[in-house]
Amino acid sequence: MSGTLCPSSARSHEERSVFPREQPPAGGGGTPFPSPHALWSAPRAVVEAGRTAAGLSGAWQLLLLGDGSPTRHLQLLTGAPVEVELIAMAPDAGDGDRMPAEVAGLDSPLLRRQVWLRCHGEALAWAESWWNQSEAEENLRDRQLPIWQSLTADRAELFREVDGLARVTEPWLEQGFGCSGPFWSRHYRFFRGGHQLTVIREVFSPALERWLGPSGSCEDLSILSPDVPRTH
Repeated sequence: MSGTLCPSSARSHEERSVFPREQPPAGGGGTPFPSPHALWSAPRAVVEAGRTAAGLSGAWQLLLLGDGSPTRHLQLLTGAPVEVELIAMAPDAGDGDRMPAEVAGLDSPLLRRQVWLRCHGEALAWAESWWNQSEAEENLRDRQLPIWQSLTADRAELFREVDGLARVTEPWLEQGFGCSGPFWSRHYRFFRGGHQLTVIREVFSPALERWLGPSGSCEDLSILSPDVPRTH
């Protein structure tokens, strides 16, 4: 789905409905959560052209559209190590209607991994990734490590390409983050030597506004340029 930004008002973290703090929910018996529902998504051409950043604050542009490690960013922002809570890591058919189109570039059979990323016990991000099963076994030997750390353990050079930006929502995300949505999300691919390794989707908690400031207001955002088709 695509269109103008903010299907609901972009509120500051203080203005959002805050739920009682609980441990992030698990998928249930190692079962992955359904991929989040996108209320709005930027056309890929807009993301590639960098025009998606028009309505985002500079700090949120770096987090969502930059090529740095999100786990490293979380650690630097909070001053705490990032704890990876594995939700599920299981075979995936690769045919979900909410799956990024770039997953089609991976060889079957596929595996999907989902995690919560926490600092000081607080869930600040949720992520899911798709892999070829044999490459997952090779690259994710320690399932509790952040993906970036696993892939760079041998100092191998990686290339990250951001392919999508969205506003998403799900009741279990609201429960896990302890506040109402929608939430900023992005997805990207990792390449090594021109070979596509994985597709990763991340969703970020509005709690990051404590360090980054507000991401931007709906009224100020001008995401889609008139010369870019409004299709995904």
